[in-house]
Amino acid sequence: MSECTHVPELPRPEPVPRGQTCPDCLALGSHPVQLRLCLWCGYVGCCDSSPHRHATAHYQETGHPVIRSFEPGETWRWCYVDGSIV
Repeated sequence: MSECTHVPELPRPEPVPRGQTCPDCLALGSHPVQLRLCLWCGYVGCCDSSPHRHATAHYQETGHPVIRSFEPGETWRWCYVDGSIV
């Protein structure tokens, strides 16, 4: 894993998750495949394997660059800008 320039800019402590699942999937009646947490604002969105890719849509709308897995036991983080695990 590499450090990107966006990781040091993340708020500390990590933001509190806004919910336990993807609110956009709930509104659509869709089921998220896996969840991702925006490390800038706490938005919880579905992954790119989900039909609606709400985590990526959140990045595209807000520019918040780094997410982490919101799945139990997973701690990896992804930077959209760098296109890599960080």
